[in-house]
Amino acid sequence: MSTKIIRNPKQRKLLFSAGLSWMFDAMDVGIISFIVAALAKEWALGSQEVGVLASSTSIGMVFGAMLAGILADKYGRKNIMLWTLLIFSVASGLSALATGFVVLCLLRFIAGLGLGGELPVASTLVSESMPVEDRGRSVVLLESFWAAGWILSALIAYFVIPDYGWRTAFVIGALPALYALYLRRAIEDPPRYLKQKKARRLSLSERVKSVWSGQHRKTTIMLWVLWFTVVFSYYGMFLWLPTVMLDKGFSLVKSFQYVLIMTLAQLPGYFTAAYFIEKFGRKFVLVTYLIFTGLSAFWFGYAESVNMLLAAGICLSFFNLGAWGGLYAYTPELYPTRIRSTGVGLATSFGRIGGVIAPLLVGVMKENGTAIPAIFIMFFLTILVGAFAVLLLGKETKGIELAD
Repeated sequence: MSTKIIRNPKQRKLLFSAGLSWMFDAMDVGIISFIVAALAKEWALGSQEVGVLASSTSIGMVFGAMLAGILADKYGRKNIMLWTLLIFSVASGLSALATGFVVLCLLRFIAGLGLGGELPVASTLVSESMPVEDRGRSVVLLESFWAAGWILSALIAYFVIPDYGWRTAFVIGALPALYALYLRRAIEDPPRYLKQKKARRLSLSERVKSVWSGQHRKTTIMLWVLWFTVVFSYYGMFLWLPTVMLDKGFSLVKSFQYVLIMTLAQLPGYFTAAYFIEKFGRKFVLVTYLIFTGLSAFWFGYAESVNMLLAAGICLSFFNLGAWGGLYAYTPELYPTRIRSTGVGLATSFGRIGGVIAPLLVGVMKENGTAIPAIFIMFFLTILVGAFAVLLLGKETKGIELAD
């Protein structure tokens, strides 16, 4: 981590304050992947129903990312970030009271509105607040809190769900609502945003047109392809990971234990990406880490022994989450301040459609008897498409000041 970020109290406070909210977001997303594995047994859910439940959160994230991105350009990054945190926390707590499948899916959709909205707004806020030489690294380090959230969710799954049930896990997911009270005073809108706020604001239609104007069209196409392929593969693989481990013959507790071990590899994935992103650039990190993610997915699909599954799963976590760090650092840098949050929100929202489709598709494929290796070959090919989109259409933003 850059010494400047550590030594500057204001930047350090912003990074860790936003990072903790990011961690809670990841904890909520992670918990559902373990809960569906437990619910599949308790409520006798089929693969397609498990896919619907996993996708209900992602459907909410599609709309949450789009709305939050648009609203953050109008009402400020801080205000929208606080509201998204409250929405997903309250909906998660209420999920503990769900009495049936449909009610739980509805509550997970509402939680998804907040979850999907917080991430693009938080990354934009941090990106706009940091000096150019630390900007990319700062956003990757912000993303590293996602690994902490997944590790936390894996710990909750391992120690709480088997003894105290899935409802208790959802109650724990409501605790971030209290953190919003602290966050309200801990963060401020970036000076860059406040400065342009005084100028004439663009209307929603003007912002959307600008995102797709000749100046930004190539960038927007690249980002939408990149976001779709990354989100499709991530949610298709990681939301099903505990269930896949069950299918490979392990008990519920053993599956949770192995997924926890794999999840720990996310942290070094982020930290290496944070180092390389300022040394070699955004395109290098994204292309390299995505290619190795694809190869790891191919390996995991064919792995059978415990050692091979763990090794492939560790590599999958390491490279996939490192790529996510690069993705969140890169995206806000490609648009000017007046449309930045809108551009990020729209790209993220389109990507979240992949997060809706993938869990459903995996459920249908499993229901129809498709083998696990074939499913992971699909993810291998999808990830390569995203890597080549960056390689061919992306522009390097390392060391370039954000445009106003």
